[in-house]
Formats: sequence, structure tokens, C-alpha cells
Amino acid sequence: MAATVATRLVNDNETPPLTPNPTSVVEVSDAVTMSPAAEPPAVAITPSDPWPRPYFVEDGLRRVVPYHYTYNTWCKERWRGRKLMEIFEVEFRDRPAEYYRNAVETGLVVVNGKAVGPEHVLKNGDLISHTTHRHEPPVTAEPIRVIHEDNDLIVINKPSGVPVHPAGRYNYNSVVEIIKSERGPGFLPRPCNRLDRLTSGIMFLAKSQHAAERLVAQISQRSVRKEYIARVVGRFPDGEVVCDQPILQISPKLTLNRVRANGKAARTVFKRLAYYPPVDPPTKGQTEQPAMPDAEQAAQRRGEGEGYSIVRCLPVTGRTHQIRVHLQFLGHPIQNDPIYANQKVWGFDLGRNDADAARNSDEDIISRLSRMGKEDIADAVAYYDEMVDNYHRKKAEKMSGQLCDVCRTPLYTDPGEQELSLWLHSLRYEDADGAWSYVSPLPAWALPPSGMTGPTEVGGMDDLVSAVDASST
Repeated sequence: MAATVATRLVNDNETPPLTPNPTSVVEVSDAVTMSPAAEPPAVAITPSDPWPRPYFVEDGLRRVVPYHYTYNTWCKERWRGRKLMEIFEVEFRDRPAEYYRNAVETGLVVVNGKAVGPEHVLKNGDLISHTTHRHEPPVTAEPIRVIHEDNDLIVINKPSGVPVHPAGRYNYNSVVEIIKSERGPGFLPRPCNRLDRLTSGIMFLAKSQHAAERLVAQISQRSVRKEYIARVVGRFPDGEVVCDQPILQISPKLTLNRVRANGKAARTVFKRLAYYPPVDPPTKGQTEQPAMPDAEQAAQRRGEGEGYSIVRCLPVTGRTHQIRVHLQFLGHPIQNDPIYANQKVWGFDLGRNDADAARNSDEDIISRLSRMGKEDIADAVAYYDEMVDNYHRKKAEKMSGQLCDVCRTPLYTDPGEQELSLWLHSLRYEDADGAWSYVSPLPAWALPPSGMTGPTEVGGMDDLVSAVDASST
């Protein structure tokens, strides 16, 4: 996209706005991002908000034209008393430290609207603003389907790979912004429950603050039951399985969690819905080398002979990545999980029964995962055979070796299929007293594979709820 001079530079003796429009976007000239440090440094302001949103669809992906944008972040408690550059070096991984240092020195990173140096110490109440040329990753072009709508609420079936809120590298490619783009600039959807970016399924969007507060309060009081469906490695055990292992976040930067004895209490109930054995390998003389295998074909080409299970999941608590972490600990990780089914990160046992971190230290896990998407590919390598792994090595999102013509930022390639989908789906939400219930169809990956029979829908939750009650006594 051609750059145009549209950003205003504010010197230190002026008074810039302390809270720029959080959705402000504008194109900026090369001189803004590449200029040497001024005395005092200039402050970049991006005051515009384009409409319609700069989407376009290509190759089955929803894309966003690159644009300039000002991030605004209030000082977090753990940042207090620490230097500005230390925060960017430790907690932000989108760009190299050299970029952030230059951004501070040229006024693209400011505190409370004022240019500061890299050694500036943050304090409570500080507003950190960062104006950057933003390159959003593409997401699936699959539509956001409406399951139910009334005067207060929209119940949607969220596609996998789309974040709920603007966060990190995603802004317009988020559920909130996509819905807003479809219904007009005055529409403000208010998410009432949380789903990870890769997780698909039922979400609630309130049309008013009052409706949002009412449903959020109901969920927080645990008078709402929720059920997920997952596709996991191997034959999951019979009956109801209760996992009550505590979960610890070992890296806020990577949003990385694991079972640890000193973590927060967590409980999930699981029950196998179906098991599908592996497809027989080709007989001698036959070849099976699809030119472009998709994730389903990759699943059928596993060499371990374990097959896979479709598992119902009832989270009693709500820890981040709780279902993914508990399934990993039980030895049945989600089959295409790019983090928790990754042998390059967790080793051969994939974190099974390692509550004391005796096999893999937190530091080792963090170091390995931090390389994913940079030198290595974030992939469920335990689950692909060599041919499929090589295919996805070419197709996964990684550094392309090219630089943006405007900001000289290293560019990523398009994400691979395994980075747009996680086989974990929010299947059902229901009121515990039976006042309402919303159930989505089973996703395609949970249906019986070609040539096999199995369940195509899920029954009630009585067995799962009974297991929760029994484990609490």
C-alpha cells in the first residue's frame, strides 16, 4: 500500500491527547517510522478510523490491508518499577528488541503522550502508547453463523482461528470487529464468555451493557453449564474421567500453562463419545502421496497406530487452556494442538504425568516454544508423519525473509491449516435450572470418518454432571 503523509507530529511542548482513539488508523509516511531521533523526539498520533473496514478475501482467508495504528496499554501491576525497554524485551515478541528501542527513541512509543527514553521507569497509572505499521495475520473467511438472536442477545458459532477481542497482532480480524463491520459502525457487540482464538463454537454477544452484565453474572455464579468436544490422540479411557490437577501459568508472554503442584485449583470431567482406529496403511506396491494433504488426511497418516477419540469435556473451573492442559497431562492431547501436542516443545511424553516438572523444566519448555514461528514451526509434530510434517513445514506461518516496503518490518508467510484450527469446540451452554439451552452442531472433525460409523450428535449432560457431584463428595 502506498504511504501518504497523514500523521501529525506533536513536540514535547505541545499537549497531545492522553487517550487516543483505540481504533484509530491512518497511513503514515516513511519519514515517520524511519526518521532519526529528534530533540525532543516527536510523538506520532493516528486520529482516523476508516470505514468500511479494510478487509478483502483471498485464497479462503479474510485479510486486512496493512495500516498504521496506535496501541494504548495501561501499566500492568507486574510492570511497575521496571524500565520501559525491559518490558518490551521481556513481554513482547512480535518484533525484535532493536525495533522497540528505535521506536522509543523516535517517539513512536510514548508514555502518557510524552516522549521518554528507554530507561524510563514505569509507575501505576502510566499509559503506554505505541504507533506502528500494523500487519494483521489472515484468518479463515468462514462466516460467523448465528444460532439464536433476540432483542438482548446474539448466540453465534465462532469459527476456529478467529480471536474474540482485538489483541496482539489481531485487531480488525476479530469477532467483535467482524460483527461490527457487518452490522454498522454504531453496533457494539459485548462478548459475555471467553474462547481462545483457535477454539470454535458457541459464544454470547450482548446487544446492551445491561444484558451483558446479567449473563456475565449468571456465568460467574456457575449457574450455567458448558460442554466442549475435543478430538484427542489415542483411545481415551472408558467411563467418566475426572482430572483435578492444578494449573500454573509459567509464561505470561507466551500464555503458556502446565500442570504444576503449586498452580491454581482446576477440575475437568471427560467422557469418550467415540473412538476411531487408525486407517490401515497402504499394502505393498500401493502408494499414497497426496500432493496437498489437509489436516484430516494428515490424521489418517499417523504412524503410531493409536487412532483418535472424540471426547466430551465439562470444565468445572475456568483456567486458561484448562481442557488442553488436562488432556495433555492425561496422555491424550488434542490431536492437532500446536502447543500441547508438540514433541519439539514437550519431549516424547508430551508432559504426561509431569506435575513436578522432573522431565522438562519450565525454562526448557519456554525456550523451545519461544522459537516456534521464528526458527521452527508451531505444529503438532507428534501427530504428523514425516511426509505431512514436511508439507506443513512449507505451509505454516513463519518469517518469510521479506521486509515491508513501508516500515521495514520482517513479514510472515500465510498461516498453515494447522494454525487456523484446533480440534476443540464449545458445543453447549445451558442454564442449570433448564431455563434455556444452546447447542451447536458437531464440527466436521468430530463426525465419523469416511467408511466408519459413529455418533453424529451428543445427548444430555447428566452423566458428566453426576461425575462432578460424585468427585466433590
